Amino acid sequence: MNTLPKVPVTVLTGYLGSGKTTLLNHILTAQHGKRIAVIENEFGEIGIDDALVVSADEEVFEMNNGCICCTVRGDLIRILGTLMRRRDRFDHVLIETTGLADPAPVAQTFFVDADVAEQARLDAIVTLVDAKHALAHLDEVKPAGVENEAVEQVAFADRIVINKIDVVSPDQVDAVERRVRSINAVAEVVRSERARVDLDRILGVRAFDLDRALAVDPAFLLDGDHQHDRSVTSVGVEIPGELDGERVNAWFSALLREKGVDIFRSKGILAFRGEEKRFVFQGVHMLIDTASGPAWGEGEQRNSRMVFIGRNLDRAELESGLRACMAA
Repeated sequence: MNTLPKVPVTVLTGYLGSGKTTLLNHILTAQHGKRIAVIENEFGEIGIDDALVVSADEEVFEMNNGCICCTVRGDLIRILGTLMRRRDRFDHVLIETTGLADPAPVAQTFFVDADVAEQARLDAIVTLVDAKHALAHLDEVKPAGVENEAVEQVAFADRIVINKIDVVSPDQVDAVERRVRSINAVAEVVRSERARVDLDRILGVRAFDLDRALAVDPAFLLDGDHQHDRSVTSVGVEIPGELDGERVNAWFSALLREKGVDIFRSKGILAFRGEEKRFVFQGVHMLIDTASGPAWGEGEQRNSRMVFIGRNLDRAELESGLRACMAA
């Protein structure tokens, strides 16, 4: 019988581009004295988030090619089992889900799998909400039988972080808070810029309540199918060599002008000719944030990776557009 205290686990969720990786990096660089293991889940065939997470002593496990709430949940159980065998090296686990994850089946894992339930406890589901785009996603009408993941993420949250309050008006922030409280009236709501949150409000808070989860979804502890919006897809593009910065800027600006409404999320790590460092960008619809990444190593093969998540994505068009930006 296990006599060790259960390891607390925090699930970070939130719709595409809400700021989950930014919050994760804030947690990993803050002075809180916790040793944290990280499990990441990406939606798409090319991994980007591993390169966006800050370098830290923490262990990072990555799961690609599927949503953590369905096709790769077996991987989650396996990774948690691996972590528990080396639990002397950490005292808290963070799970960063893909922006299209329903948190309910993830939370369910901590109650229906005996080994996980014996050694780990779900501390809290922390849901980030993008103050600029939240209302559009929360109010989107889905086809019959298709769940609205943005709504599910808010409904199951123990803590709701309304992020990016600096890019909208105070009235819009208030409107977003009223909307999320109409879905979930009991979760504590925190407002933030660039996911800067008092970590005492989200870590080690013992906020997950099984009775409330069952009230939200009486079938919470039962295995069942849930249907994602299949019109939302991911396209990953990876090409070797260096790009021309001006060509990329012109192509990407035109792409967002024409199709930014349908591109929910874009992110990439690019190699520009004449630049010693990687160029990192993250976009939500037509809003783009850029930064310099780590320097390319001497003799290291330079390549560029981009991921787009949205509707009506044309893989061939995106690939040819990026290839046309290669440096001469």
